[in-house]
Amino acid sequence: MKTVSDSKRAFYNHHTRPINSVYRRVIEELLVEMHLLSVNADFNSDPIYYLGVVTSFERLMQGYQPEKDKQSIFNALCKSTDGDPEVYKEQAGSLLSLAQGKTLEELIEWLGNPQSQEGGENIVEPIQAIAKNQNFKYSRPFGIGLYTLLEEADLELIKDDKKRNETLDTLAEKLNLPAEKLKKDLELYRSNLEKMEQLLKVIEDVLQAGRKQRERREQEKQTKETATE
Repeated sequence: MKTVSDSKRAFYNHHTRPINSVYRRVIEELLVEMHLLSVNADFNSDPIYYLGVVTSFERLMQGYQPEKDKQSIFNALCKSTDGDPEVYKEQAGSLLSLAQGKTLEELIEWLGNPQSQEGGENIVEPIQAIAKNQNFKYSRPFGIGLYTLLEEADLELIKDDKKRNETLDTLAEKLNLPAEKLKKDLELYRSNLEKMEQLLKVIEDVLQAGRKQRERREQEKQTKETATE
């Protein structure tokens, strides 16, 4: 069986540039998670899982420099765990587009009984299979995918702990998911997003202080040069 080390080696074969140290843990955790799911006999990828991977990558990699490396890193994550990055992005995009046209109530109803719509035929069947699969392998990226859909349908709901948890309980019942694990995973995800935002602010403050210091030194240098003329 393919090991975590095999997937890590494959990742660094696909992406050969150094990883920015601030984001290394984010990337390694996502890589290990994707690897463990890829070798699990009960796991089947689906559009909600794809959306969760794409969303968590985009949000937790905010501010990554150099920006142009992000696409290469995402491709390496998918390919090293036997996935196709184009499939991830295409199905995640299709599902998100579908959610954008629905109210929260319509979205919950649709997730409980997915019906094919124009442009979304390829995402319906795997979602229909979720509730019927007694051995469905729930994962944190799947939970993040659900959260992203709810966020798209009703941003205010996401900010209200009570309503959000009630909605997650409803979805867990409809899709036969572990409700407490789902809520715990999403609390951790929200916490990680907040930490990343705080870290980026600290980095920006440090960079800004450095810029001001350089500007001050340059100004002092120019002042001295003017005084000696």
